[in-house]
Amino acid sequence: MDMENTNTGGDQHFCLRWNNHQNTLISVFHNLLNSSTLVDCALSAEGKTIQAHKVLLSACSPYFATLLSQHFDKHPIIILKDVKYTELKSMMEYMYRGEVNISQDQLGAFLKAAESLQI
Repeated sequence: MDMENTNTGGDQHFCLRWNNHQNTLISVFHNLLNSSTLVDCALSAEGKTIQAHKVLLSACSPYFATLLSQHFDKHPIIILKDVKYTELKSMMEYMYRGEVNISQDQLGAFLKAAESLQI
């Protein structure tokens, strides 16, 4: 943890900075996804389902933010009709880790699906 001392008008203030905060969050969310811990929604494609976290989906996609803020189900299941399960898995990896490896032959379909979901 880094600490910075600032003095404004006689009162001392301290800025506490968490080293590697972003990396920690990425790692924690990826572990939560892999273990299906604290999940509160699900995404389904081609009859297969992946558990997810509303807050992360909403942060990564205006489409999901709007959709999830309009529905108050405790654990909604969002069925994606024009998305293949492999594309869904890759998009989840991209949202949870910030990167994903896609083969050249799947890149076009992945980008189209991601664009349609505003990711």
